[in-house]
Amino acid sequence: ADGYYYSRWNKCIHSSRDLSDMVYIDNYIFNKDVHIQFNSTVGEYVGYTEHGVYNARNWNSDPNILQQERAELERVCKHNAEIRQSTVTDKS
Repeated sequence: ADGYYYSRWNKCIHSSRDLSDMVYIDNYIFNKDVHIQFNSTVGEYVGYTEHGVYNARNWNSDPNILQQERAELERVCKHNAEIRQSTVTDKS
């Protein structure tokens, strides 16, 4: 249909048992195209469109926003992965 589509999704990716390779990705999507992304490996926002570059520049210049986004790796990703891993290893 004619309209706009906006979504935001984030995910945690790892393949090692010790979670040392854990990566947190936070995507902002407009009309099915990622226009800005935070990747914990990069440590800051990257814009992929004119609007995304503008927002990335603004968000990267705010230490509070960056600190909060960087903390998600520990707060969300590693915390939940540890819970899942303990559940699986306790069963074996």
